[in-house]
Amino acid sequence: MNKAENSQDVGQLIVEQRPKLKNFISKRVSNREDVEDILQDVFYQFLKTVENTMNPIEQVSAWLYRVARNLIINRGIKKHEDLLPLYHEGETEEDALSNLSEILFCKETSPSPETEYLRSLVWVELDNALAELPPEQREIFELTELDGLPVKDISQTTGIAVNTLLSRKHYAVKHLRKRLVGLYEDLVFE
Repeated sequence: MNKAENSQDVGQLIVEQRPKLKNFISKRVSNREDVEDILQDVFYQFLKTVENTMNPIEQVSAWLYRVARNLIINRGIKKHEDLLPLYHEGETEEDALSNLSEILFCKETSPSPETEYLRSLVWVELDNALAELPPEQREIFELTELDGLPVKDISQTTGIAVNTLLSRKHYAVKHLRKRLVGLYEDLVFE
């Protein structure tokens, strides 16, 4: 096959694959400009590979989708890094927890898929950490922090002293802080 025929075949493959590939990317990336950038990068890598490789790509369609998926993941990681402010040694655990709290409770009108994914990770980790607590610590934390009930009201309802409830909450917060700071460091540094 001469170079002109190969170029024509490659052009035909691009024309055939472009709409399907664009649809694939559009379902995973919300920004139209990012979709076009990723699509362009896929075909750029395809042309570069075809020109520089002695071995032909055996399953072109599968290869294109794999490259697209990898580019989407890489772009998501890059946006994820931009989304999370770095937790430096000079920052406290409070700063890290504040950043996680912002991810959990931020009321964006249209959160990005990356933000939604981060929220789901943090909620799962919070649920797991809460499940590790003794029931009385978990209950006081959930009632005060998630349900917003005052400690005095809980004390009156349950008959448990305010100081006892505050002590239980203190141990719950201490455990959750340890667990969630670890999650934050994993998200930022890995």
